[in-house]
This record gives sequence, C-alpha cells and structure tokens, in this order.
Amino acid sequence: MKFESGSSLSERPIIVKKKDLKKPSGTDWEKVDAVKDEEIDYSDIPELGDDFFEKATFVPAKQTITIRLDSDVVTWLKEAGKGYQTRANRILRTVMEAQRKKGSSAPGSRNRTGTP
Repeated sequence: MKFESGSSLSERPIIVKKKDLKKPSGTDWEKVDAVKDEEIDYSDIPELGDDFFEKATFVPAKQTITIRLDSDVVTWLKEAGKGYQTRANRILRTVMEAQRKKGSSAPGSRNRTGTP
C-alpha cells in the first residue's frame, strides 16, 4: 500500500473494550441547551471571591503527539519512575520559557531573515 502524504498508522493498535465505553447519561441535552442563562438557579453555588482568582493558575491544554527520542534520553527520563512524560514536558517548558525571556525563537528554528 502506498501513501503520498498523511500520517502513518499507529505502531500499536488501540483496543477498546465494551466495558470501557461511556454509557449514555440519560440527560436530555437539547432541553438543557434550551434553558436561558436567566433561568438558571445559582443560589446553591457559593460565589468565588477575589482570593480564588488571585490564587488560580493557568493550566495549558495538553496535546497528544508522537515524538522520537534517543533511547538513552528515554531511559534517563524513566529512571526517576512514573511520570516521565510529565518530566519531559517540564524540562521542555523550562527551556522554552528561558528562550522566550532571552527573546529567542525555538531552538533550531529560523528567524525572520531565514537564517538559523
């Protein structure tokens, strides 16, 4: 089979079992969508004070990707135990934020003049 472009198939097939599928909630979502904001009763929900928003932190959305790393890098990340992907993300974020503070673009990317 020949592909001209596009993503390759996953190395491992994803197996989904019937018990893993989410059961329908039974909620009439069309009815819920039809309710106007003014009709919603907020009396049992406490208001969020300024201290809540002062302590709140932004959590960026995660994106699932496939990345090829040298085997010794993966081994090193996994040596500390569970959470190696989180560690890799933290390391990359630290480097990214340091580069941004210096005003640099991503390592290996080209600047506006077209030079690395």
